[in-house]
Amino acid sequence: MQRTLVERAARGDAAAFEDLVGLASPRLFGIAQRILRDHHLAEDVLQGTLITIWDELPRLRDPERFDAWTYRLVVRASVTASRRERRGGGVVQLLPDDADTSRAPDQYRVIADRDQLDRAFQTLKPDQRAVLVLQHYAGLTLVEVADVLGIPVGTAASRTHYATRAMRATIEADERTIDPRERSA
Repeated sequence: MQRTLVERAARGDAAAFEDLVGLASPRLFGIAQRILRDHHLAEDVLQGTLITIWDELPRLRDPERFDAWTYRLVVRASVTASRRERRGGGVVQLLPDDADTSRAPDQYRVIADRDQLDRAFQTLKPDQRAVLVLQHYAGLTLVEVADVLGIPVGTAASRTHYATRAMRATIEADERTIDPRERSA
């Protein structure tokens, strides 16, 4: 079915393109947001990517490669935007009130762990974030990630290795700075 939509949209069928956008936008936005760590910038990147898809779709040779092609476009746009913005600022997230007794203490630990992972993820280079997002969010294999990014499999593996190592080092450094009394709280 998607192949038919891609072929119709490539011929200029706006309704088919609208259906494709409805199918592809959530995952493309998810990839952009996870790479950029900024909701509004991810929306801008998604809009630009959708325009590029519309403009370039007639030149897509293999409709079966539509998903990989769109991943490549959104990742490239996200990495470019990240480098252009050079933002290191964190995103403020509202957490539940400490007085809220309806949550179990384990849920607070989950929030703390997620926050720690997010801080470590923000320290990565955009290229490293892209590899991890494609693997862990989009569920692509290392070979598929390399194909989407247009890099050798060894480079994708290397980026994954160094990204994981950098995140682990950031988390370990973060844990060393936490007062042991705070961990047990």
